Amino acid sequence: MCGIAGLWSPNAPQNASMALAEKMADTLYHRGPDGRGFHLAEDRGLAMIHTRLSIIGLNAGDQPIFGREDDGTGGLVGTINGEFYDYKRLRGLLRTDGFSFNTKSDSEIALKLYRKHGLDFMEHLRGEFAFAIFDKEKDQLILVRDRFGIRPLFYHVGDGGFFWASEMKAILAHPAVPRTMCPKAQLHQMMQVMVPGMTLYEGIHALKPGHMLIVSRKGDGFELEERRYWDAEFPLDGKHDDLPDEEHIENVRQALVESIAFRLEADVPVACYLSGGIDSCSILGMAAAIQQSPVKAFTISFDDDRYDEAHIATEMAEKAGADQDILRIKATDLYGRNFEDAVHYSERTFYNTLGVAKMLMSKHVREVGYKVVITGEGSDELFGGYAQFKADLFLHDPAYAETGAGDEMKKRNAIFSGSVLAEQQISHPAFEEVMGFTPSWIQPWILVLERVKPLLSEEFKAKLGDYDPVAAIAYSLDRTMLDGRHVLDKVQYSWIKTMLEGQILNWGGDRVDMANSLESRPAFLDHHVAELAMRIPPHVRIRDGIEKWVVREAMKHVLPEVLYKREKFAFMAPPAHTDAAKTAEINKLIDKWLSSAKIAELGIFDEAKLRQSIEDYRRSDDHTQNTRKDIILNHAIALHAMDEVL
Repeated sequence: MCGIAGLWSPNAPQNASMALAEKMADTLYHRGPDGRGFHLAEDRGLAMIHTRLSIIGLNAGDQPIFGREDDGTGGLVGTINGEFYDYKRLRGLLRTDGFSFNTKSDSEIALKLYRKHGLDFMEHLRGEFAFAIFDKEKDQLILVRDRFGIRPLFYHVGDGGFFWASEMKAILAHPAVPRTMCPKAQLHQMMQVMVPGMTLYEGIHALKPGHMLIVSRKGDGFELEERRYWDAEFPLDGKHDDLPDEEHIENVRQALVESIAFRLEADVPVACYLSGGIDSCSILGMAAAIQQSPVKAFTISFDDDRYDEAHIATEMAEKAGADQDILRIKATDLYGRNFEDAVHYSERTFYNTLGVAKMLMSKHVREVGYKVVITGEGSDELFGGYAQFKADLFLHDPAYAETGAGDEMKKRNAIFSGSVLAEQQISHPAFEEVMGFTPSWIQPWILVLERVKPLLSEEFKAKLGDYDPVAAIAYSLDRTMLDGRHVLDKVQYSWIKTMLEGQILNWGGDRVDMANSLESRPAFLDHHVAELAMRIPPHVRIRDGIEKWVVREAMKHVLPEVLYKREKFAFMAPPAHTDAAKTAEINKLIDKWLSSAKIAELGIFDEAKLRQSIEDYRRSDDHTQNTRKDIILNHAIALHAMDEVL
C-alpha cells in the first residue's frame, strides 16, 4: 500500500522538477510514511512519484519499479499502489517465460504481465490497486484502477500537462493545476450521490473502477483513451446458475476462504475490523479458522445504544477466540477538528459522521501496532444485504406481491428513516427510463435534494441552469448491464456503480483508513467472489425476505446464533440531533464554517433561507426531518471547509 502521483509535461519540462515533485509527494505522506521514491526524465518532462507503506517485501520493495533489459521490460517504469494477490504463483509462471525479478515484492508482476499480454494483462491481476506504467518505447502512460475502486486514482489534463495521483490534494499541490470547484459537483455532494468519474474540482477526474486510461502523445497535447476492462455483469433474468442450495452455499464458503487466506498474507501482522454485522463477523470467524490462532479484532462502540453493535461484536469475538479491542467513541469525538480532518482526507463531503469514527479507529489501530486490517465491505452490495435492496424486491418482484413485507421492514428500520430509507415512495423519470423504476436507494437523496434546492442562492442556481443531477446519475449507468436483468440485480448494479465507490469505499474505507497509514482489505470484493455472487439466483441471495441468505448459510458454522438470525442493521454513527452533546458540537462547526463571510465567499446558499432552515431544525423534534437536516448540515459544513482544510 502506498501513494502514487506524477506528471507528464513534455512542453513545459520545468513542471516536472524535483522541487515540485517533492511538493506533491509531501501531500501523500500519510499514504506512505515508510519511504519515498522518484523517477524524473527531464527529456520527457516526466515525473513519477511513490510514497511507501511497507507491507510485503519490507526491505526490498522501493519504487518506482524499473523493468530489466534482459527480459524485455527495460523500457517500463511503474508506480504501484495496493496489493496483488496470488502473486507468488504468477511470479513462478512468469519466470518460466523468461522474466526476471529484482525484489520479492508483489508489485513487479504488473510490468511483466503488461509486457507479456499488452493491454489485456488486467485479467491476470487480482486484488485492490491503482497504478501507473510508463512505456518509453511507445511514449505512452497507462493508468489502471481496480475493479471496484477500492483504491483511489485521479487525473487532470491541462495546459501544464497530464497529472495523476492517489489523492486530489497531490494534483492541486502543483501550481500548474487550477483550483476551481465545480458547481454541479457541489450540488451532487449536497445530495450525497456523485456521477461516476466526477470530483469536486473542475478538470480533475476520478478514473472509474474497472477502467484503464491510456495516455499518448499527440502533437503538442495528449490523446486519452478510457477503456473498461471489467464490469459487475449480472446474467440476464433466468440465466443465473441453477444449482442445488447446498452447492451455492459451498461455493460461497470456498470462495471466501480463498479470498480471506490471500488477504491474511503479509510480512506484518494482519487484524480484522469487527462490527455487529454478519460480514465482518464472518471474516473474523474464517480468519481465525484459517490462521488457527487468535486474531486481533477492532470494534467501534458508540455512546448511543440505538446505534451501538459492540455487544454483538463481543459475542462474535468470544466465539472466535479473538483478541478484541473496543474503541469507545463519544459525541465530542465526531465533530470539531476530527470532522475537519475527515473532510481533508476524504476530499468530499459525507452525510454521516461514521467516516470520522472510522478515521479515529484507523488511528487507534496504528497506535496499537497494526498496518493491515481485513474488512467486510462489499457483502451487502454483492449478496443483497441492504434494506433498500429488499424494499425494491418486495415492491417489484411478483413473489412478494401483497405480502406487506416491505411495510413491515420499514417499521423495523424506522430509526433510519430520513437517511438510508425514504419515508415516502417517489420516482424520477430518468430512472424510470433507464431502470424501469426508481430504486429505493436513490429516493432518500432525491428528498435531500428537494430540501436543498430552496436554500440555494440565485447566483448559484444561475450557474446550474437546468442541470438535473438525478438524471445525470441515471444516464451515467450502462443500460446494456441493466436491460433484461432481475430487479435485485438492477438495484445492486446501480448501487455498485455509484454509492459503493463514491461512499462506502471512500469516506467509509480507503481514505479514512489511509489517513493513518492503515491498509484495509475488503475480502468480499475479491472479483472471484463477486463473479460467483452475481451468478447466484436472486432468490438464493435473498430467500423468503432474509437478506444475504446464502452467506448466512455458508458462514452458519462460525456465527453466533443471535447474529445468524439477525436482520441487517445499517452501521452508522448517531446523527447530531440525537443528543444535546452532539448538537452542541455541530453548532460549533456551524458557527465556524457557516458564518456570513463563508456563505458569501462560497456563494452556494441564500444566507437568510439557510439560517431559517437551521433555526427550524433546532426547534423540531421530528426524527426523520431532523435526520435529513443533519445530512444537509454535514454536507454544507464540509463544502465550506473543503478548500481551507484540503
